[in-house]
Formats: sequence, structure tokens, C-alpha cells
Amino acid sequence: MLSLETIKALAARGRMNRREFIQFSLAAGFTVAVGESMFEDALASTPKRGGSPQFGLPHGSTTDTLDPAVFADLGTQVPFFGSMANALTEVDWQGNVTPDLAESMEAADGAKTWVFKLRKGVTFHDGKSLTPDDVIASFRYHMGANSKSAAKSILQAVTDIKADGPDTVVFTLSNGNADFPYICSDYHIPIMEAKPDGTVDWRNTARTGPFVFDSWQPGVKAHLKRNPNYHKPGLPYFDDVTFVTITDVSARTNALITHEVDWIGRCDLKTLNRLEGQPGITVNETTGYAHYVLPMLVDQPPFDNNDVRLALKYAVNREEIRQKIFYGHAKVGNDNPIAPSVKFAIDPMPKFAYDPEKAKFHLNKAGLSTLKVDLSVADAAFNGAVDAAVLYQQSAKAAGIDINVVREPDDSYWDNVWLKKPWCASYWGGRPSCDWFLSLVYAKGAPWNETHYADSEFQDLLAKARSELDDQKRKGMYARMQQLLHDNGGVVVLVFNNWVEAQSKKLAHGPIAAEFEADTYRIGERWWFA
Repeated sequence: MLSLETIKALAARGRMNRREFIQFSLAAGFTVAVGESMFEDALASTPKRGGSPQFGLPHGSTTDTLDPAVFADLGTQVPFFGSMANALTEVDWQGNVTPDLAESMEAADGAKTWVFKLRKGVTFHDGKSLTPDDVIASFRYHMGANSKSAAKSILQAVTDIKADGPDTVVFTLSNGNADFPYICSDYHIPIMEAKPDGTVDWRNTARTGPFVFDSWQPGVKAHLKRNPNYHKPGLPYFDDVTFVTITDVSARTNALITHEVDWIGRCDLKTLNRLEGQPGITVNETTGYAHYVLPMLVDQPPFDNNDVRLALKYAVNREEIRQKIFYGHAKVGNDNPIAPSVKFAIDPMPKFAYDPEKAKFHLNKAGLSTLKVDLSVADAAFNGAVDAAVLYQQSAKAAGIDINVVREPDDSYWDNVWLKKPWCASYWGGRPSCDWFLSLVYAKGAPWNETHYADSEFQDLLAKARSELDDQKRKGMYARMQQLLHDNGGVVVLVFNNWVEAQSKKLAHGPIAAEFEADTYRIGERWWFA
């Protein structure tokens, strides 16, 4: 059944009439009078044009760059992908892949060939028309031999890209991939202008998105102005948007309460009731694919011993962390990074519930009676990361494991700790398909393989499942891969978290897409002032 917020949004956008709204309201237990009132309120929130909102982002660094190949957090993803650019496709609020700069997409030859027709009339911010050459150059930018792009691994199967006339791009893959349109929505692959030599220059800020670049202080503030020629009719609603980086959660909360910003991400769950009690503020909570993790490098001691990894997995009290750190706004993890709502997801056995005796057993199998390890954390990884690490430290003592919690600086965490320290904290927004996420984070040699996982059976299955078009066979392969990650992987999945964000009641929106935060980065494009 659709949620109350969803039917309100549908009514506001003219996609549900009064009678349908009342029927849904009655089914939800409301009276006709209450349903009538809610319908009138929904109509009052019909999108309006104008305004200059400020959004408080929890991430951003002075070392950030406009290069989409290395977009790592909300500080660049929200302004420079979701607000300034477009990909060939996008994922809607229901998790379905739909065309964006493409007008249509069709598979051929067992999904080894994908044909994309480009949307007519699309222009870049400098007035240049979108052509197949732009698409080809944008994809090839991530595919070069020397590319450091986070998208390189998910594009390895692309053997050729060519134009077929003035508005068609044809991708040839080494093997069939039914999920390829999902990959084309990746935020690392915005379509950029091709230069005469067939390359792109990411420093050129002329993109195709709803807003045009105006100014940016990395790690501080980005300002963009409405694109009057945007290809999506009626969008965006705002005149301009400002994205302010506020990494400290208390400062973020205060900025919303004092009306310095109109929206904040990553609310402090410990003080959420403070926001919920504030007049003029609404808290939004959405559940998607996101999860908080503690990745260890499996090729560095002591984490190169799987029994050590298993001991650490049994030594953490995840339920305690769920309650005390996330206040119930999460689902306990079981060291499978595929979200339960994703097609082909499984819940592997045995469950990694807190069990100090099992932790001791695996420690002994590793030839150890005690273990001392460093865990590098900062709340830049996720709100509550430091407190979660301290709880882990306490629970692990019963198993003879001494976890030294190293508190790292927030502002340099993603540059100096993640992918560099042997054991740290991290988070993932997840992806809407198994192949996409596993290829991005667990494929051997992938730039964002944060555990250096390289199990040979897993890697073989990953390649085979991608080209298998029989859903039953794919299901079995993905089940085995998830079991392998659970059994011998180097990631501790603490919880699948809910996105908890807060906004001024002056802001309005439709159904919120939950793939990523900030309405899957499209908050500037889709929201409006009521």
C-alpha cells in the first residue's frame, strides 16, 4: 500500500484525483472529513516556481574536485551531479531504471548490444547541442588504461561505443548484461562535452543539468543558477540553489533550527527529538540500500587470516549498536552488503550475532589467545562512527580482543584514511542491482575495493552472472557470491541504515527516491518552496 506521504505527493502533482485520494485515506483508517482536509492541503502544496534554498550537506573537503571520476561524497555528488548534470539514464523513486538524456534504450544480441536513442533538443549550458560524440567521449574518459575512475571497473565489459546516425549511440559488451542501463545512471558518468579530439575536459562546467555552475569554494559552498533550457518540462522550480558543507552534525542541526539552511542531511539520531519538536521543521526518513561498514584490508596482517576476520565478526554486538547509535533507525547487518530489497538478495547463514565464545574459537584457530588491532574512525564516515567503534571495543573485550579506537580528523578522513588504513569505518549508498554494487566494491582491482577482496570463486561467478540471462541461474550465482562475502570477506556490515534528513516545512517535494541521500542527489531538481 502506498504511504500517506506518497499519495499526498501524487495528489499535489495532479496524478491522483479527490475520489482516489479519499479511498486511500479510508483504507488507511482516516475519516472522509480528514481525507478531504488532507486532499486540500496536498493541492495547496502544488509545485511553485521561485526561491533560493540553502541545503546543509554533511560532507565536503577542501581537496574536492569537479572531476566526476573521483566524486566520493555528497559535497560533490549533490551539486555537481544531481544539480548540474545528467546521465544517460536515472533510477526513479521506485528503483526502476528510466531514460534521462536517452529517450529510449533497447537490448540486442542477448544483451551484448545496447542501443540508446538520445533525447532531442538537449543542450549543454553553453548552448551546444547534445550529440553521440559527447556520450562516447564521456564514457571513454572512464575506460582508459590510465583511468583512476571509480566507474572503470563497472565499464570493463564495454568493448566498443559508436554513433549510429545523429541521435543514436550503440554500446557493444563482451558479454550480455541485462543490468547495463542501471550502470549508465552512475553518478560518476555524467555526460560532458566532447572536444574536437574526442576527449573531455572535466574542468569545463557546461553540463546538461537543471542548474548552471556559478561559484564554488571546495569544502565550503557551491552556488548554481537555474538552467532556463532544461530538457525536463517545468523543472527545476528554484531560481538558484546553494549547497553548504557543514561536517559537524551539531552545527548542521543548529543551522536548520536558526534558518541558516532549509535542509540538512545525516541528522543526529541522538538529538532527533530536538528537531522533531521544533515548529516549522519536518524530519524525513527513507529506507534504501545504504549501509554502514567497517572494512578491513584482507591482504594485510592480521586481517589476512580469515579466522581473525571471523573472530572480529562474532565480537561485535550489532543489535546494541543499532539501538544505542542508530536508535532503531536501521536493520542489523549480517556481513552481506546487498540490501534485502535488491533483486536476488539473500540472508546468509549462520547469522553473525554477538558470541564471544565463537570469537575466541576462531581466534584460537588463528593461533592466537588475544588480539590487539587498530580501528581508524571519524564521524565523517557516518554519524556515530566513533561511538559505534567504542561500543565494539567494549564488546570485543569478552573475546580477548583489544580494539584500539583511533580517532581520525573529519576533514581529511576520505583522503588519508579510507582505502589506506588497514581497518576503518565507511559507508555505502548501495546500488539497485547486485552486479553493479559487487563490481564496484568487491571486484578484484576495482578502485573502490575497500577490502582488497579477491576470492577466485567469487570473481569467476561475478563475471558469469553478469552475462547470464536466465533469472533462476543468476539467482543461484548471486546467492553464492553473497555467501562467500559473508563467509570469508573482509567487511563488517554493522547496519543497513535509514536516511534521516530534516527540512523546513517551507520546502515541499514528491516521493523521495531512496537509492542515495538528498532524494538520490536530485533534491535541487525535484523540490520546491510550498
